[in-house]
Amino acid sequence: MATIKDVAKKAGVSPSTVSRVIAGSNRISQETKERVRRAMEQLGYVPNAIARSLARSNTHTIGFTMCRRADQVFSNPFFPEAIRGMSAVAQEKDYNILLSISLTPEEELKKCLQLVRERRVDGLILSTSRVRDPLIEALVKEDAPFVVIGRSADQPVRSVNNDNVKAGYQATLHLLDQGYRHIAYLSGPQDLVVSVDRLNGYKQALIERGIPVVPERIEVAEISEEGGTQAMYHLREKGVLFDAIVAADDLLALGALRYAHEQGVHVPDELGIVGFNDTPIMSYTHPPLTSVRILSYQLGVEAMELLLEGLEHPEKAQTKKEILLPSELIVRKSSCPDRL
Repeated sequence: MATIKDVAKKAGVSPSTVSRVIAGSNRISQETKERVRRAMEQLGYVPNAIARSLARSNTHTIGFTMCRRADQVFSNPFFPEAIRGMSAVAQEKDYNILLSISLTPEEELKKCLQLVRERRVDGLILSTSRVRDPLIEALVKEDAPFVVIGRSADQPVRSVNNDNVKAGYQATLHLLDQGYRHIAYLSGPQDLVVSVDRLNGYKQALIERGIPVVPERIEVAEISEEGGTQAMYHLREKGVLFDAIVAADDLLALGALRYAHEQGVHVPDELGIVGFNDTPIMSYTHPPLTSVRILSYQLGVEAMELLLEGLEHPEKAQTKKEILLPSELIVRKSSCPDRL
């Protein structure tokens, strides 16, 4: 296998000149570049991709980081849709995507800093943000290019988000308008900004209608169908009165629906259910589930475009920019009781 020294000898130049040609240096004459390239072609020399990216200070690779179990990542339709959106832009701009999946926030922080410091990626897209997020804080200190899907609670960063407070408010208001009065809330982990925002929207709607916020009706669960079912049973075990559910994710809503089927509770006459994300399966459940439609694919598109804009124009990368996408409540049978 030919080496860089072999190429240099055949082209009659130094190995450092060959390296500069590979890196695309403007300081090498066109004649020398052509001579080096001919030597590379004749010898069948292929430059190491990692070495070439280090020399050029770019990898044409974007990291997408997620902190959750791998089975949760790919069972939640939000993430594949967001990745599909990112991929559409990355493919058009000749970028690759590196997926980094971690089990804990500490592991995610370590992996992301390693990717940045070893220059294995040009920038990062974070799939979620946490309250007082150490990862965002560390990336800001590293001066690393990144974009958040969601929003940062305390750092001025570039992000793409839904108005989750408004969406939580509208979902709850819809149930109130349907005549439900004892509305419980199934939340994702409360260290996630998105969970806090949707919960605040739920509270806002209740307060506006003069209905007290009952802490016992707020149940925090793992974002999975099983997590939603367990949360419903926990509400029942606590003796909490509820006639409707706002679930912060469709998987939690499916768990609530499973609970209703297991317990013989009629949806929607005895229990109204609203979910979040409006994944395709929601229209095929029995009954079809009302859900807040989040533009997952577009979130991925906008996040990738925003990051690449910062990479192409570094002067923009340091300025805060938040892109806010609309959401829409898709009303189906699960929240429309026959009594009305």
